[in-house]
Amino acid sequence: MTELRTAAEVRAALAAASSPERAAGAARFFKTGPGEYAEGDVFIGVTVPATRAIVRRSLALPPAETAELVASPIHEERLAGLLVMVERFRRAGRPRGRGEAVRRAEHEAYLEAVRAGRVDNWDLVDASAEVLVGEVVSPAPGAEPLPPLIAELAASASLWQRRVAVLATFAAIKGGDAAPTLAVAEMLLDDREPLLHKAVGWMLREVGKRVDRAALTGFLDRFAARMPRTMLSYACEHLSPEERARYRALR
Repeated sequence: MTELRTAAEVRAALAAASSPERAAGAARFFKTGPGEYAEGDVFIGVTVPATRAIVRRSLALPPAETAELVASPIHEERLAGLLVMVERFRRAGRPRGRGEAVRRAEHEAYLEAVRAGRVDNWDLVDASAEVLVGEVVSPAPGAEPLPPLIAELAASASLWQRRVAVLATFAAIKGGDAAPTLAVAEMLLDDREPLLHKAVGWMLREVGKRVDRAALTGFLDRFAARMPRTMLSYACEHLSPEERARYRALR
């Protein structure tokens, strides 16, 4: 398997795997039309499995070449760059070990891309935020429930930064800690963006599935009456029909 060592080589591999028909379908699915959330985003029609296969050949990319991909106007190139960062972070080893410098560099490069508006669609966020933010800043036992970075992102005017904040808490959920998710969810109860409603509801559902069902129902007891319908629907997905009906009746 030939390694890809430059952004140009990755770009060529993605182009070889592209399809105009898939590109047209992706543009519709990801809402790239005028006034839609991804207005103007450009797709070339590469499947996610094909992109991941190319990424596995691209882990030797220098940081500057990875940054070039993440800054691309082409969606699949940005995704490939982000997935390279995620994979390098994961392969760097445990925190505070010899790979800590690599993990920190990928984290900081990711934050730069997020703040520059390059992580600008839900699939890009969902493929990267848990690892490149959440695995770095998940709170230690006994710490404040919401790390300052996640609070900062959750308060952003950018939809995508707020979604990064929400998805970053998935790392804490997987570590058995519901507190960051519950804190972010409370911050975003009145958010107007449907993509945030879905993300918050999804993470609340995961709290109930993976951490503590009582933590979820306690949150719903307090806030179901304020929650947007989609957020509440996602959060209640794994509750009993009777419980779902009771919480929906509170709205």
